[in-house]
Amino acid sequence: MTRKNLSALSIFVLACVASIPAAAQSLDYDTFKTQVEPIFVKKRPTHARCVVCHAGATNAFRLQPLDKGATFWTEDQSRKNFETVSRLVKPGDPDNSHFLKQPLAHEAGGEEFHSGGRQFHDKNDPDWQIIANWVRSAK
Repeated sequence: MTRKNLSALSIFVLACVASIPAAAQSLDYDTFKTQVEPIFVKKRPTHARCVVCHAGATNAFRLQPLDKGATFWTEDQSRKNFETVSRLVKPGDPDNSHFLKQPLAHEAGGEEFHSGGRQFHDKNDPDWQIIANWVRSAK
């Protein structure tokens, strides 16, 4: 590779990194895809799956719609979901991350309103813990 090509590649890489939200740069994508994102398609007792209300939603937590017949997102869709969710968390601070407070019961420290009901009754919920650990482990 020539010096000129290396320069162009360096500029391209820097531009790509600059376009990723700062929060996303410190959060682990692989953990998101393998542990957090499956929660969005998981059926929870007495609640709709997150994807049902949030696929194509007009609020901050807008998931990519699943392709017809698909049970999970493509790589490109997962990356877009990651970028969306990354904007809603404070890396290293799950207790002050909107993404974790919104679906949490108000009496457990959650925000006052979530139109989808309280997905998590308390912070001991295993799925809440998975998301919290992902946020907590951000560097």
